[in-house]
Amino acid sequence: MELQLQNLGKRFNRHWIFQKINFTFQSGNAYAITGANGSGKSTLLQIVAGAMQHSEGNCTLVNAPLKGKAERSQSSLTNTSLKPEDYYQHISIAAPYLELVEELTLVEFLAFHFTFKPILPTHTIDSIIHFIGLTDAAEKQIRYYSSGMKQRVKLAQAVFSNTPIILLDEPTTNLDTKGIELYHKLVAEYCRHRLLIICSNDEKEISFCQKRLALDDFKK
Repeated sequence: MELQLQNLGKRFNRHWIFQKINFTFQSGNAYAITGANGSGKSTLLQIVAGAMQHSEGNCTLVNAPLKGKAERSQSSLTNTSLKPEDYYQHISIAAPYLELVEELTLVEFLAFHFTFKPILPTHTIDSIIHFIGLTDAAEKQIRYYSSGMKQRVKLAQAVFSNTPIILLDEPTTNLDTKGIELYHKLVAEYCRHRLLIICSNDEKEISFCQKRLALDDFKK
């Protein structure tokens, strides 16, 4: 899976947030999107997720042929662009500005969420709740959760969805030390073979990222 940005730009009214971004994200890698406050990190992530329209250029999601032996044995394969209306099937996102359905219990919320995105075949709702350390609160309405507990739920619903692309915006927001350890465990165990994109300037969130896209380089 590849996500290709070609001369991508976004403006609000006459103000350009960023322009002329040319970058390719590839499966099996972790990428950090960095930049000063207001540089457009969250805006770019929402464009990638299909929640916001860009102003110029293209944002294209493609099924790309495997490299190496697989490519040589299947040389007839070519990149196949996906329809924009189908992007959501391949992408999961966790961000501070995305709300949970707080009237539901955790069990009810995850059951509801996984009617829209398939769950990883290696897990069940019970095993996910155990993994994120919320077994004792599983039957409690999410509105009674602390901010750190809610963040654990947001990360879980993204990472445990069976999608090839994971988008995370400031993923350790409201997490304590144990929560940050959980974040790194989620990444290490469940994101290594997927396309992971993280918006952050915090090294504890992006230290493992192999490549970085600095939005400050794409100002007019």
